[in-house]
Amino acid sequence: MTGKAKPKKHTAKELAAKLDAATTNRGGGKAGLADRTGKEKGGHAKLECPLCKVTAPDIKSMQIHHDARHPKIPFDDTKLNNLHSTAPAAAAETSKPKPGVRGSLKK
Repeated sequence: MTGKAKPKKHTAKELAAKLDAATTNRGGGKAGLADRTGKEKGGHAKLECPLCKVTAPDIKSMQIHHDARHPKIPFDDTKLNNLHSTAPAAAAETSKPKPGVRGSLKK
């Protein structure tokens, strides 16, 4: 026996909400990692703070972040890292071989 005002079956609205929650990407977990970090083109994070490496989608959000987190340093939008640019990073251009597992160079 059920209590008063308790539906015995799920409503259409509840079923639709469950289906939407199960099938829509909300940006969490591994599925939304590329979108959050902006490493691939098309991610929401376009700009990266040069001081703390926090990402933001636009210049206004980055300025709000900078004013809140780095108030003593003046904001300079030319120093921001654009994650969507196609220019190669300076760190990736090094041709020095990296050491192996125990510090020896693999040949």
